[in-house]
Amino acid sequence: MKDVRAKKSLGQHFLRDLEAAQKIVELMSGHGGYDQVLEIGPGMGVLTQFLLQHKEYTTSVVELDRESVEYLNIHYPALHGRIHSADFLHLDLSTFFEGKKFGIVGNFPYNISSQILFKVLDYKDFIPEISGMFQKEVAVRIASKPGNKDYGILSVLLQAFYDIEYCFSLGPEVFSPPPKVNSGVIRLKRNNVTDLGVSESKFKAIVKMGFNQRRKTLRNALRALQLPENPYLNKRAEQLSVGDFLELTRLSAEHSPIIE
Repeated sequence: MKDVRAKKSLGQHFLRDLEAAQKIVELMSGHGGYDQVLEIGPGMGVLTQFLLQHKEYTTSVVELDRESVEYLNIHYPALHGRIHSADFLHLDLSTFFEGKKFGIVGNFPYNISSQILFKVLDYKDFIPEISGMFQKEVAVRIASKPGNKDYGILSVLLQAFYDIEYCFSLGPEVFSPPPKVNSGVIRLKRNNVTDLGVSESKFKAIVKMGFNQRRKTLRNALRALQLPENPYLNKRAEQLSVGDFLELTRLSAEHSPIIE
């Protein structure tokens, strides 16, 4: 079978740099004690070949592109029975590995990478570690700290539950076809937070409200909450840490209990 044709509709850009592929796989440290790894969007298996060399975990893949599924079945017989022809965004991850924890790795399709991470948040107690490739500006945003213009909604929500490390960058030339953007690899490791101490849905709502009008002070961006006077209101969302947003959520719960 010939190589898979990259499909623009699926955001496919196949990584050709084997050294980079191996580095992405080696970032999977086993943090959290998982023995299953799920690769998202393996394409022609550039990461898969290195994942299969690791016997400390069992590799499964989920791939939406039928042509890629056929290619993987032919070229990676060791994967038989663990190639899932499905849309990751529609999977029930709580039952995918019979309720066991698992790591996630991938050269993620850039057009749905944020959606993938929001789904990870929904299943964070099952996913202790993620290693993957993103559009560089998304990777930088996820890893950014308060006070940085790149710091945003995903930064806060993910950093509430994961320790995040920006690992390395790659240019368009190592992909086929080359994307019009640079790429960045990050690793996320689940932290010890099991309970935020506030409503998670309210926390998410306040973070989103704050950043949806990020040029405004929180006094204006969160005006609908009618919060009591506090030092955070004179700041913009990008200036607040995860802990600051949690404190704002506590204040909201006290004074605006109906806000979700």
